[in-house]
Amino acid sequence: MENEKTIAVLNTLITINNDRIEGYETASKETEEHDLKTLFAQFSSTSQKCKQELTNEVSRLDGTSAEGTLTTGKLHRVWMDVKAALTGKDRDAILKSCEFGEGVAQDTYEKALENDIENLNAEQQTMIKAQHTLLKADHDKVKSMRDLATAD
Repeated sequence: MENEKTIAVLNTLITINNDRIEGYETASKETEEHDLKTLFAQFSSTSQKCKQELTNEVSRLDGTSAEGTLTTGKLHRVWMDVKAALTGKDRDAILKSCEFGEGVAQDTYEKALENDIENLNAEQQTMIKAQHTLLKADHDKVKSMRDLATAD
């Protein structure tokens, strides 16, 4: 197992958490709905915790942690969609955009666990699986709220 490959995997996960933090901070500023503000703050906090664990592991490996966000591709469009949806104050659209973003985060973690497992030691795998579980719970919460909003 090479540290560079391990650091690259961990940095990909740091970046997805950076995207979630930025996206939910933006979303929280844009909505007036208290339940959504609370939800977005919880989700941002989850990603801050995950990011810190990942950053600590990269430091332990003598690597440099990713600091930015993915500003290309799907995630940039997702968070722009969230902002646009929030500006319109459309709860269903907000939750649909958030659910899509959560799906991208899930995919990123799943790919790391499926495609890069050989680059992760047992402790790293355990940490990433636990984080994946936390993010899955967030995804499921958004999906549940979106289902309720759609049913109304």
